Formats: sequence, structure tokens, C-alpha cells
Amino acid sequence: MLTAEQNERLSRVGPGTPMGELLRRYWHPISTTGELADNPVRPVRVLGEALTLYQDTQGRLGLIARRCPHRRVDLKWGIPTDDGLRCPYHGWTFDEAGACVLQPAESGNSRFKDKVRVSAYPVAELGGLIWAYLGPQPAPLLPAWRPFTVEGALRHVAVTTIPCNWLQCVENALDPVHAEHLHGWFWEYLATRRGEWSEALASTFARLKRPHARIAFEPTAHGINKRRILEGQDEHAPDWEHGHPFIFPTAVSLGTAGLYQIEMRTPMDDETTWSIIYQAWVPGHGVQLPEQPHLTTFEAPLEELPSYIAGQDMVVWRDQGPIADRTEEMLGESDRGIILLRRMLEEQMTRVEKGKDPINVFRAPQEHPALPQSSEEYGAVKGYVPGAARLRTAGPFSPIMDEIDEVLIAGSRAAEEAGTRERERVKGSLDY
Repeated sequence: MLTAEQNERLSRVGPGTPMGELLRRYWHPISTTGELADNPVRPVRVLGEALTLYQDTQGRLGLIARRCPHRRVDLKWGIPTDDGLRCPYHGWTFDEAGACVLQPAESGNSRFKDKVRVSAYPVAELGGLIWAYLGPQPAPLLPAWRPFTVEGALRHVAVTTIPCNWLQCVENALDPVHAEHLHGWFWEYLATRRGEWSEALASTFARLKRPHARIAFEPTAHGINKRRILEGQDEHAPDWEHGHPFIFPTAVSLGTAGLYQIEMRTPMDDETTWSIIYQAWVPGHGVQLPEQPHLTTFEAPLEELPSYIAGQDMVVWRDQGPIADRTEEMLGESDRGIILLRRMLEEQMTRVEKGKDPINVFRAPQEHPALPQSSEEYGAVKGYVPGAARLRTAGPFSPIMDEIDEVLIAGSRAAEEAGTRERERVKGSLDY
């Protein structure tokens, strides 16, 4: 267990707090191109600060204070212009640097606007996500992990605002044993309560309930690699041979054949977390993909009787309380990953307090690693079972799930045909 002071130090993310200062050294996802396509002006909250995200009519992104300094109007009602964001009340307009560039009611020779500024932060797009950086300058590179940059992918992202502290969401990534109980036994119990239990689901529950025979956690240059062997498996199992990389400070990479998946948790404030589950499906073999003018974004619901894997995670995070009371917890041997994470957080907060960069802060392109993830480890999609992608996290709620299924079926079929041609080529050469 932790002391109350230790728990506060790890949990609180506002300006001036030790954890807040650490997290301000990183870029955090705050929205998506899909959300901005629906509305180019969005109120956001990140690391305890209320802000306004907007895209002007030239396509430039801005992230500025929530309220206009004139009469304190909420800029979520702002009007995008060629020059920035125009307050709807009196027309004061602010550019992406926070400078006031227009005050229509002031006299033509007034220099008043030159004295007016609002807070503004760097904001950028990568992989269809909109990222914000709230830390000291110069800003580091955007985190170009493979799911955000891999080509030939059909992408979507599930988002959920969860009323709890960020750390209890992130700690879940270093807790492999929960899977057999929360996603196996608990899901089976809920399905029975809802009257949804079936023979078809029974095989899924049996697979998810397999006990963990062995778990391991190893610190890496980028965070922690989590490994596990389930009952009946050996060390050639992908989850042991490759593991699941936890990418410090808030992300975990999960994947399967043809899938690059990364999950991230953005601390909005001390008691609210924005959860994203980002998937890039890569069918390969020259399969034609449907056009995606922006990142498909959908809500993963926070259900009371959760009927999908991510929903089961989210409901237990929420019900640990707004900020989990770690002074009352009793950790066991299987919690080694959580203990390791807390130590790593403490080490990196200390680095920041000494004026040093924490891990995964990259200043030059050659410093950023191409961390192997998902398809690179598990191989290209083949032998795909139609509908299988719907079982991945929040898949059932995606509006493009049918399209994903179609391209994976096509990729699997192409892989099978390529394999047949190769076998025939080898056979022909042997006959010769």
C-alpha cells in the first residue's frame, strides 16, 4: 500500500504538481480529425486546464484558453475564420499563438488588441489524432509509434470519458491476471444475467478464463514489456515471446495478425480520464481500402452491465472511486507490474525535478525508435474468421466494422492464394 502523500503525488495532474509536471513533458491526444469534422470548435480539458480546440477556415489548428478575456464568454461558441477563432459576443479574434488579431468595436487606430493575449499551446495532428503539448519549450517530437504511421491501414478509434483518475486506468495495462477474471468469469456471469449465454459464446469464455501459468515484467528503454503464458501454452506463445509493450507514460500496445492497436489514457483532470482505443487494420496483399477523409471516431459506451471487453475494464476503473485509495489496498505477488510502474513514475518525476528529460521524450528524428508492435510481431493477416475483429475491445460499436471485416477477409483470401502459388512454384521447381 501507499501513504496518502505518495498516492497524492502519483495521482494529481494539475499545474505545479509533481505528476503534472512530468506529464507536461509529453504530447497527449485530446481529440480526433473525425470529431473536428463534426464540429471544428471543441471545448477540451487536459491536465487540469480548460481549453478551446479549433480548426480555422484555412485548416490550421489552435488550442487556446477556454474563455475570451473581454467578457469571459466560453469560446466553445467561437466562429472559425481565416485568422483564427472569433468570439461570438463582440468579435474579438485570437490566432493559434493566442494573440488578439481583431477587435471590431475599437477605433481604427487603437493598439488595445496588441496588449491582449490568451494562453495557447502547441497542437498538431498525427495518425488522425489531435495532440496537445502543455510543457516547457522547445516541444519534443510527436510520438510517431507504428500504429499512427503504418501505411495501408483502415483506422478507427473508440473514445470514452471516464469519471476517475488516470492512474487506475493506466495501472490496468500492467495487470495481466485481471483478464481471466474480468473478461472471462465476470463476462460469462454478466451474459448469464442478461440471458445472452450461448454455446457460441461459451468457447470465448473458456478461452478467456484460461489461468495464467506465468507472468513477467521487464523494464525497457520505452517503458515495460508485459509477458504471460496461459495454462497449456509454452514460451513460443506470442504473448510471451513478444509480450505487450507498455509505452511510458500512458499507452499500451496490443495486437494480433493484421492489427496495430494502441490504447492511451489522457488525464483530463484529477478525476476524469479520456480513454482512446486506436486500431489500424492492415490487410496487406494489395487489398484496396475504402477512402477515409478523417479518422473514424465513435463512442465506446460506459455500460452498467458491460457486454464487451473494454467496457468491463472501464466500469471497474470508475468504481475504484474518483481517485483510488491506495492506502487501503493489499498488493500480492501478481501485482509486480503495478509496483514496477509506480517506481518508474517516481523515477521519472525525480528526473524532471532535476531538470532532465524523462524517457520517451525525443528531440531529434534519429532518436525516435521504430518500436516493433502488433503486425510486425504477429505477422500479416491470414486464416481470418469473418466477424473475429468485432471481439477486439470496442469493435461492436464501430460504424465501419463491416468494411474492416471485408478488407480482412480479402487480405486473408489473398494470403491463401499467394501461399498456393508459392507451393505450386516450389513443387514445379522440384519436379524439374
